[in-house]
Amino acid sequence: MRTLVIIPTYNEAENIGTITDGVLTHRPDVEILIADDASPDGTGEIADKLAAVDPRIHVLHRAGKEGLGAAYRAGFAWGLERGYDVLVEMDADGSHRPEDLGSLLDQAERGAPLTIGSRWVRGGSVVNWPWHRELLSRGASLYSAIMLGLGVKDVTAGFRAFRRETLEAIDLDAVESQGYCFQIDMTRQVRRAGLDVVEVPVVFVERVHGQSKMSFDIVKEALTRVTVWGLQRWNPFRR
Repeated sequence: MRTLVIIPTYNEAENIGTITDGVLTHRPDVEILIADDASPDGTGEIADKLAAVDPRIHVLHRAGKEGLGAAYRAGFAWGLERGYDVLVEMDADGSHRPEDLGSLLDQAERGAPLTIGSRWVRGGSVVNWPWHRELLSRGASLYSAIMLGLGVKDVTAGFRAFRRETLEAIDLDAVESQGYCFQIDMTRQVRRAGLDVVEVPVVFVERVHGQSKMSFDIVKEALTRVTVWGLQRWNPFRR
């Protein structure tokens, strides 16, 4: 199956070479799309140089910083137009280990509509995370599971493999969320389409270089949207 690993970037000059090399070392059969939001640190230029020497690497230059969700939607559209069978979400900062990619692709090739690399199932873990970050992630997943009934332990996870049929079955234009909430929204859309979600354990490693994109606004958006969706779901007068 033709697989495209989509890696959104914004100021990841220190990491992009390492992550692309790791992906292609562990899975030389896949291709990579670097979706760069006009990084001022030169990430886009580095990506162009990588693509010039390896035909498996492609670059999508975007006009500016529009957020994680917008970058993934653009990457999905790019990949679907070119006939890829599996489209993978993967962070550029090294937190998603290339050696775990095979577990996600194995499930996708077996027919799983959406496979999530989960930190919170048996065998999954996090490395070098402060306690409050883990508490926030676990709490967000638990709250989303209760409010939305998704049946997923790590609903905010960003290491995912979608089959093309899954992305074609949902309305990507309706997914306007960013950050944590984008991942929750995508899971919600997949479930609403009546499709299965499979979780496989992965090890999540905190970034060494660069700065995290996590912010209060991202957390606030997720809390607000999940609460609204949950209330709509439980509203007895809703058709």
